[in-house]
Amino acid sequence: MSGGWTAVLLAGTRPGGDPLARSLGTDLKPLLPLLGEPMILRPLRTLLASPEVAAVRVLTQQVEPIAAPLPVDGRVTVEPSAGTIAETILRLLDDPATHYPLLVTTADHALLTPVMIAEFTAAAARSDIAIGLVSRTAMRKRFPDAQRTWIPVGGEAYSGANLFALTSPAARAGVMRWRAIEQDRKKGWRVLLQFGLPLFLGSVLRLRDLPRTAAALGRKLGLRLEAIVLSDPLAAIDVDKPADHALVTAILEGRA
Repeated sequence: MSGGWTAVLLAGTRPGGDPLARSLGTDLKPLLPLLGEPMILRPLRTLLASPEVAAVRVLTQQVEPIAAPLPVDGRVTVEPSAGTIAETILRLLDDPATHYPLLVTTADHALLTPVMIAEFTAAAARSDIAIGLVSRTAMRKRFPDAQRTWIPVGGEAYSGANLFALTSPAARAGVMRWRAIEQDRKKGWRVLLQFGLPLFLGSVLRLRDLPRTAAALGRKLGLRLEAIVLSDPLAAIDVDKPADHALVTAILEGRA
């Protein structure tokens, strides 16, 4: 699938504005400054530099201000988003102009690299939906004090890497389910519970490993679901809080 992926860069802002963005002088989170430039430019440049990516669709509630600092590139479009992430993706999937496979990431994924994209898309090609993850063990080896949302599965725990692949129309069923549980996406145990008590207990009691849990979720949804554990723990670090902004800045400056 080299060169065939459409990247979807989610560049929304919370209703009422983002506290971190406001503290850094802007109402729009994707435009908060990071080493002297709008944060969104970092993942966008990475996507454009990745040979797997053919086009980038930037989705946001604020089209004009988000588009203003972006480079002029025929591969990039800026489009209005819907009210929530799941609704935005559903509308995208229902758009006749949408071409699979889709690689979804976020404007606050400032540490995204072409290597991460290559690793993720290569593994995602065999699924209908793929989710990028980082293990707690790998994260704590590099950053022992990093605070993330961890979901226990088997003998490990995992955090999301803000990387998703939707490779076929079958993915729509998974996004529909995501819409139903979107408010609980930061509460891992509630997400698991939504998919049934046996799956929840099997994960929390460490009776299932990650591949079996992903396969069980996929069977419930009627699709092929792949959970891809990325080798670089930086894939799970986004910019949500002042501590995240400080850590990402330190990493980019080579101090962490």
